[in-house]
Amino acid sequence: MSKLKTIVRTAVVLAAAFAAAMPARAAQPGTLVSGANLPANLDPHQIFDVPMLLYGLNVYDNLYRYEDNPPDLKPWLAQSHTVSPNGTTWEFKLRRGVKFHDGSELTAEDVVYSFRRVLAIGKAPAGAFKPVLKPENVTAPDKYTVRFVLDKPYAPFLSAVPIVTIVNSRVVKTHETNKDWAAAWLASNSAGSGAYQLDPSTYRSRERVDLKRSAGHFLGWSDNPKAPNEIQILPTRETSTRVLALLNGSLDMTDNYLPTDQVERIEKSKAAHVEKNTSMRVFMLRMNNRKPPLDNINARKCLAHAFNYDGFIKEILKGYAVRNPTPMPNNLWGAPKDVAGYDFDLKKAKAYCDKAKAEGAPIDRPIQMHTQSQLEQTNQAAQLFQSDLAQIGVNLKIISDTWANITTNTAKAETTPDMWVHWISTYFVDPENWVGQTYDSQFHGTWKASAWYLNPKVDELLRKARVTLTKADRMSLYEEATRLIVADSPDIWIYNTVELMGTANRVKGFRFTPVGSGGEFRWIKLDD
Repeated sequence: MSKLKTIVRTAVVLAAAFAAAMPARAAQPGTLVSGANLPANLDPHQIFDVPMLLYGLNVYDNLYRYEDNPPDLKPWLAQSHTVSPNGTTWEFKLRRGVKFHDGSELTAEDVVYSFRRVLAIGKAPAGAFKPVLKPENVTAPDKYTVRFVLDKPYAPFLSAVPIVTIVNSRVVKTHETNKDWAAAWLASNSAGSGAYQLDPSTYRSRERVDLKRSAGHFLGWSDNPKAPNEIQILPTRETSTRVLALLNGSLDMTDNYLPTDQVERIEKSKAAHVEKNTSMRVFMLRMNNRKPPLDNINARKCLAHAFNYDGFIKEILKGYAVRNPTPMPNNLWGAPKDVAGYDFDLKKAKAYCDKAKAEGAPIDRPIQMHTQSQLEQTNQAAQLFQSDLAQIGVNLKIISDTWANITTNTAKAETTPDMWVHWISTYFVDPENWVGQTYDSQFHGTWKASAWYLNPKVDELLRKARVTLTKADRMSLYEEATRLIVADSPDIWIYNTVELMGTANRVKGFRFTPVGSGGEFRWIKLDD
């Protein structure tokens, strides 16, 4: 039996084994139970990942928000904005009468505080703004106007604005200790104005979040009176456990990383179906370009030619993905259409390994690849890769790890794994979200830039693209930079995602957008 077939069959057997162990429990009327993953803590200004997007979209609001697919950037807390001809001064006019969960009004003061807090804490959500925005240059000319004065033009600014959720400055300030911006308090509490409100009494880190509908949300509920009254987010460690909970009625939605070997099983059931949506999420195998032998381009090209792209997509993913040969989503402007990428060819792979050896960079030690234990597809990719690499004498050691642990370790080159597996999701819709923050060396120390790649010409192109205001010129710069990146082979890019999510049939009105993966619950109707 081939390695591909073995991987697929093993997943099916494990799913069947869980079936006998799962107790049945009927869904509760008015309560949506989600199996989505939770962020490491609940402070949206400290954490910037897919679980936080889901939480933040429901508990907080933003100046602008992405909706629909393809994603459309729409006014949200802001009613409109203006920008100066040189692209440095932005003003946003706020809606009046928006209320936080404590009943106080959201004003420009809260927006100023929120952006200054993000910049002061300086963690991942700040990455898009720190190079161009000083805290003192976020001001409120009046109660309903917010002004941003950038140090220099920054073309992705409006696209990135939804990254920052707006917190209740008065509530947060009362919990500040030792100038920590209330980081300790907000990690397990909330101070938002979103459609749903956190119940902090039941919160358990990475295990449980309970949300209740906020009657006073500025959009109201007349357009969707059957929206869930309560949300329970109850992640489980294993994907198979989520699927079986969905089938026995104790879960309404899995996460959106559903392995394709579970699709047929769910769709054969009478209780659930699979939501399938083309996304802009790129699946990749990262390589630490600072660690020998992966600091050698031929060693990296050896590995790039040793991954069975078509086999993985067609056999394991059953075609629910599109080959993506670059770090840019195929369906985004700025992605070059003339780049074929690396093909699966073990003869080429062996030849590049030999070149690396001749240059003093033999792959003669085990290469450690860290996978995300909760996401089976990362394990499947690693197992397939391990099998093919063994045929050319390369030993791949697979290490089961967690997202939180891996991303913490990527803060330094010496602690970053040799390789690790993950997706770059759509945090905002601009090439900056992908090649900009992943391959510009100024972002080294963030999980996105964990290849520790350095090419001065690429840095120059990406930095020029940020300050260029015309889309056509930016597109040309990103295409050129992406071609250079692919030629250097710093990582292995595999596919652009069709996001799959198991969904109970009583869930209606699911609205998908790549930003947040359809995690905004206010649009859902529960057919109880």
